[in-house]
Amino acid sequence: MLRSILRSSAAAAAARASSIFPDLPSTAAASRNYSKAKTKTTTTNKGKVRVKDPRAVSADDASARTEDSSSVSDDIDTEFELPKDPLPPTYDPALDVGPGGRPLFTITKSFAPLTRKESHTYVDISLDEWKAMLPEGLPSGMTKEFEETRRCAVMVRQSFLDLRDNFRRIVDPPLRSGTKNSKKQIVLDGPVSCGKSITLAMLVHWARSEGWLVFYVPKGKEWTHGGFFYRNQHNEFWDTPIQAAKVLQDFLKFNEGHLQQLPCQISDPVLLGEGAGVGLMKGADSMTMPEGSTLYDLIQTGITYSHAAVGVLVRLRNELSLVKDVPVLFVIDQYNNWFTFSEYHELLTWRSSRQIHARELTTVNAYRSMMHDDMMVGAFSHSTAVGKLRQELPDVPLDARVMLPRYTLDEAATVCHYYLRQRLIRRENFSEDKWKKVYYVSNGNGSEMRWLASFI
Repeated sequence: MLRSILRSSAAAAAARASSIFPDLPSTAAASRNYSKAKTKTTTTNKGKVRVKDPRAVSADDASARTEDSSSVSDDIDTEFELPKDPLPPTYDPALDVGPGGRPLFTITKSFAPLTRKESHTYVDISLDEWKAMLPEGLPSGMTKEFEETRRCAVMVRQSFLDLRDNFRRIVDPPLRSGTKNSKKQIVLDGPVSCGKSITLAMLVHWARSEGWLVFYVPKGKEWTHGGFFYRNQHNEFWDTPIQAAKVLQDFLKFNEGHLQQLPCQISDPVLLGEGAGVGLMKGADSMTMPEGSTLYDLIQTGITYSHAAVGVLVRLRNELSLVKDVPVLFVIDQYNNWFTFSEYHELLTWRSSRQIHARELTTVNAYRSMMHDDMMVGAFSHSTAVGKLRQELPDVPLDARVMLPRYTLDEAATVCHYYLRQRLIRRENFSEDKWKKVYYVSNGNGSEMRWLASFI
C-alpha cells in the first residue's frame, strides 16, 4: 500500500515538473553537470533489480522501465553524485556577475565591515577558517551547501546584518540612539530551510573575530539525547555527564586564550555526581577549586573528572554571567529541543516508566532560561523538532521571538546567479523566467531551490 502511494506521488511530481518547466531538457542532457552516474545494480531479496541512477540509462530504456510497474519505485531510491566538472578560477570578473550586472562577491576577511550595500552578495571563506572559527561543528545545512556548490561561500542577508547590529549596539552603543531598540535575548524562528542555522554560524564567526567570548551549541538536541543519565543526589534533576564533558571540550577549543585570563569569581565547592559508568566518588560529594584558579582550570577539572562534568558546566554558566572584561554571547541552535521531552525515561515500576522532560535535565535547566541580563540568541530547528510548542515559552521574554523569512525575490536572484557561477545550472539554459519559476515553486526554500536548480 505504501509503495503504491509513493509511486503515484512520484508520477504526480514528474508531471508537475514537466508542466512547470516546459523547456526542461531531456534526461541525458540534464545530467551533463554531473559526473558519470553509477550504473551498478543491486538485487533485493525478492529478486528485483534496482538501478541506482536512471540518468545513466538511455531514454528508450527509461521509458520501457516506466511502463514496468515492478521498477517504478526505482525513482524513489535514486542517488546522484555531486557535480565534478572543472570549476572556473576562484575569482573571474567576467563570471562573478550577479543580478543587474552587480558584483556577485564581496572580498572581505570578516563580517564586521559589511553594510547594506554588500547585502545580496556572497562572502567567500575557506573551509579551514570556518572549522577554525567554529570548532564545535558546522550546521548540517551549511555543510551540504558547501559540498554541492563546491565552495564555502555564504550570502550576506539583511536579516543577518540586523542581528549582528543588534548585539553590536549593546556592546558598543552609538552616541545618539544607544541601546533603546536592541534586544539582549532573541529567539530566531521561521519555516524550514530559511537559514536560521547559517545565520547563527555567521554571527558566531563575526563575534569571535571581534574578540568576544562565545558559548556556541550547534546541536542542542544532543543535550537531551544519548549517553548515560543519573538522578542528581543534590536535587530532583537528572545529570548527563557524557554530554557535559563534550560541551566543555568544545567550549575550550576556541576560547582557551580568553579562559586562561579570566579568574573564577565563585568560591563555592563544585557539586559532584555520578560519573559516566563509574558510579559515585567514594568519600566526597563536592570539590573545591584552588585559590587563584581560572575558568580554564575549572573546565579542565570537569573534563578530567567525569563526576564533576555536570557540576562544572553548571558553575561555568554562573561564572560567565559575571564576566565583564570581554563581551559574552550565548548562541544555541536547535533551541526548541530544550522545551520538549528528552529520550530518557524514569522507571516507575517494573511495568511502567515516565518520559523525562528536557527542563528536568541539570544542564538544560542551567542554560535554557533567557530571563537574565546576558546576551543570548537561540534558533528553532524544525527539521529536528521533537514536539509542537506553544507561542509563549517559559523562561523566554514575550518579545524575544524574531521571525526569519525565507529568500526574497532579490535574494533568490543572487542565489541562482551564484549557482550559475558554480555550474549547478547550465549557462545556455539559464534565463530570468526559469530561475523565477524555481523560486516560486520552492516558495523561497533554500534546499529546494538548490535541488531544482539542476533541472534548469
